[in-house]
Amino acid sequence: MNVTVVGTGDMGGALVRALAPHHQVRWTGRDVRVTERRVEALGLSGQVGVAELARALDADVVILALWHRHLAAFAREHADLLVGRIVVDIANPFTQDFEDFTLGFDTSAAEELQRLLPRSRVVGAFKNTFVAVFDAPHFEGGESDVLVTSDDERARAAVRALLAPLPFRVLDAGALRNNRVIERMTLLSREVGRRHGFTRRLSYRLLGAP
Repeated sequence: MNVTVVGTGDMGGALVRALAPHHQVRWTGRDVRVTERRVEALGLSGQVGVAELARALDADVVILALWHRHLAAFAREHADLLVGRIVVDIANPFTQDFEDFTLGFDTSAAEELQRLLPRSRVVGAFKNTFVAVFDAPHFEGGESDVLVTSDDERARAAVRALLAPLPFRVLDAGALRNNRVIERMTLLSREVGRRHGFTRRLSYRLLGAP
């Protein structure tokens, strides 16, 4: 599957490293030279393509590894290039001090992005996944869960298929509105982890039996 990751921060790098062995991956950001240096630093030369932002958005799936506070401007600027695309939102609407939310209880970051991109199919994923988990996603109770949401069932299934080769348990988590809970659970996880001494490599897994 052809996938583009937008954003050259830690989360963008983690996603590119995870996806590159399994899919055709392009990486892009504000500065191609920065992206090229990141590819080289991660030892991914020859495995990951680098392209200018406008060209890179021509992909089956576009994953936005951006801070939530930057998403609205990005969506407005590039809405026409994202028409018909599956756009994956991994951001949480946290305040800059990670103590609260910038959105009310009646919406979520993923729902707001879908409103800004009505001609795209927005999918929420990795909102509950901290970057350190990518290096070691298996915990004593099993693999870390990745919760996949979308109001478009086919888009949800496509992203689950995209992520299936990764060492996570990828779960169908229903409609975008469910991110109202997921995003808040992520901040709660961070607070609980901080109180108990595990602040970076933490996740949650739904326990159940058939």
